Amino acid sequence: MKEKIVIKIGTSTLTKGGKRISYGKIEEIAKQCLELKKDFDIVLVSSGAIASAKQFIDLDGYNKNVDSKQAMAAIGQPKLLNIYDKVFNNFDLKVAQCLMTYRDFENPSAIINTKQTILKLLEHSYIPIINENDTIAIEEIVLGDNDKLSALVASILKPKLLILISDIDGLYDKNPHINDKASLIPVVSDLSDVYGYITDLESDLGTGGMYSKIEAAKICKKNKIEMWIVNGKKDNFIIDAMGSKINFTKFEV
Repeated sequence: MKEKIVIKIGTSTLTKGGKRISYGKIEEIAKQCLELKKDFDIVLVSSGAIASAKQFIDLDGYNKNVDSKQAMAAIGQPKLLNIYDKVFNNFDLKVAQCLMTYRDFENPSAIINTKQTILKLLEHSYIPIINENDTIAIEEIVLGDNDKLSALVASILKPKLLILISDIDGLYDKNPHINDKASLIPVVSDLSDVYGYITDLESDLGTGGMYSKIEAAKICKKNKIEMWIVNGKKDNFIIDAMGSKINFTKFEV
């Protein structure tokens, strides 16, 4: 079996910063997966269920309360996977859905079953698309746009690399959205050095911020898995990062 790469796609990437899922962005992801599959087995951890629901339905009385978000996620998750399935199928890529909760990683039997299922899908050339089961769990909705989930998935699969696709080039020494003198930190060796750099901004679509990415990096560090933060706004962002053609932040093992 090939080496594995886990790629986490956040809502802001899937919507290209807008309010609806971008078919063009998912097509770009599919093209890159097609290229990557020559050398790697690919596992995607994808947010975007709530954004997908907004694309198809205006739920009466929707608000930012957790129960409304859970209802929207329940509506949007099959829509999201359908978009992936249609777009990836155009490139002869097969996808499968895996919905998980954080409690699954506390149960040894669930960990074994999850790993076996994902490995079997990869054996048959399927790309597993993992998301949190938001109808019964709220960690992603409340805390972190699947950053932690992707790290936990990586912890049981032991991939070569976890790539967090974000809307920023990586970790900066200051918040680049509000400080034009911010500098990108290309390599992080010691996580204790970077907590002072973290400043998060709220988003109407995604809930992930730099803090959740650092927490994901802690999980990866513990499991000796390298992690990158890559800007999904750029064209060909995964392939170019792997070819060192764009700037990003690498968290070393």
